[in-house]
Amino acid sequence: MNVSAAASVPHDRRWLALAVLCLGVLMIVLDTTVVNVALPSIRADLHFTGTGLAWVVNAYMLTFGGFLLLGGRLGDLYGHRRLFLLGIALFTLASLACGLSATQTMLVVARGVQGLGGAVVTAVALSLIMNLFTTPGDRAKAMGVYGFVCSGGGSLGALLGGALTGALNWHWVFLINLPIGAAVLLLSLRLLPALRVTLAHRHLDVAGAVSVTAALLLAVYAVVNGNAAGWLSARTLGLLGVAAAMFAIFLALEARVRAPLVPLGLFRLRNLAVANVTGVLWAAAMFAWFFLSALYLQLVLGYRPLQVGLAFLPANLIMAAFSLGLSARMVMRFGIRVPLAAGLLLAALGLALFARAPVNGHFVADVLPGMLLLGLGAGIAFNPVLLAAMGDVPPGESGLASGIVNTAFMMGGALGLAVLASVAAARSDHLLAAGNMQTVALVGGYQSAFLLGAWFATLAALLGGGLLRPRPHAASSHEGLPPRAAEES
Repeated sequence: MNVSAAASVPHDRRWLALAVLCLGVLMIVLDTTVVNVALPSIRADLHFTGTGLAWVVNAYMLTFGGFLLLGGRLGDLYGHRRLFLLGIALFTLASLACGLSATQTMLVVARGVQGLGGAVVTAVALSLIMNLFTTPGDRAKAMGVYGFVCSGGGSLGALLGGALTGALNWHWVFLINLPIGAAVLLLSLRLLPALRVTLAHRHLDVAGAVSVTAALLLAVYAVVNGNAAGWLSARTLGLLGVAAAMFAIFLALEARVRAPLVPLGLFRLRNLAVANVTGVLWAAAMFAWFFLSALYLQLVLGYRPLQVGLAFLPANLIMAAFSLGLSARMVMRFGIRVPLAAGLLLAALGLALFARAPVNGHFVADVLPGMLLLGLGAGIAFNPVLLAAMGDVPPGESGLASGIVNTAFMMGGALGLAVLASVAAARSDHLLAAGNMQTVALVGGYQSAFLLGAWFATLAALLGGGLLRPRPHAASSHEGLPPRAAEES
């Protein structure tokens, strides 16, 4: 495996390219939350049932989670830039179809195609950034920008969704992607270098791709429907069992084929393995914070959707301040372990504060402190997690590693949210059965879920701080290599 040399990308152009990449990723991140605010309007307009409405979210989650790994590997084999452009085009066209949808079927199918495009973009964007920025300092800064977009975009989505739905209608939460997607495509053609690692082969392990994608699709389907079907129901357990069997087949195939989709030796990279476990736990905690705190603000404190978005603004500002500069400085001074552990412990403390939120809560006293700590923790920790996951990976497998870490975050978030929502519902049902008022029961359920989320974040901090190698080795695989490689044929 080698990298073909070409002209270096000018310094200023690298940062413009990063801005374009992050704009594309932001469009994907926003879509995961902006739709949630519009769900009541979609339900009323297209006459969805409660079960059918869930598929507006689940169809996206299913294809997004199922194709992250394959999308990253295809980027390694056929060019990260080419796959990024394809993913953006697919996502933008699917957004048009969503916005023009007049039937339930059209909307659900278009959402599935959106998820596929989003998976490809998310899987290869991180690889492009890793190859654009090869020195530890610049890479840490670039990862900070990317981390802020990923972690802060969800909160912005709630604000944007409330504004668009209130001022126009639900169609515009999708149609707003058209000018953004078109701009990203045009700017990407001018600014993104055609980075490509020249491999000894370009063979796609079809059997491995089919088996692991099927395993992920089945696992995501089982998780997103777990609450509705019951976690111990025959359907849920059966789907999880088939997913486990497909994954076992995948591992057996990868151990035998000459050119595996996922070289199993990749998991012997300790930082990649630890970062993925840490990412699963942290995503579970952060998804719980975002979705359950939004429910607390709306159902208990009576906030409107736009007010919910504004309530997250302080956390976003804190997150931006640390992600866009201070986190990189901390990584360069202390390495990856200390900032990661410190950030996750701060996030755990923020969740613990939410676990004491009362029925008659006030924003300044009961919401803002937890928001600030979670924004601070996320702003500090996201950068080191990404550097730990990607820093030791060779260039020819950066797309695959990106797909793996994004799959870990997605699966951790989906599974964590499902588990914590179940905990909240069970606690609320118990309190209702004991004769408590509806709001008291709701708050009791949310408090239990927040407390469990705080334990998830604490465990992630202990694992990351204790098991990661002390230095990021951020440039170990790329040092001395030009940021631009051969033009894709």
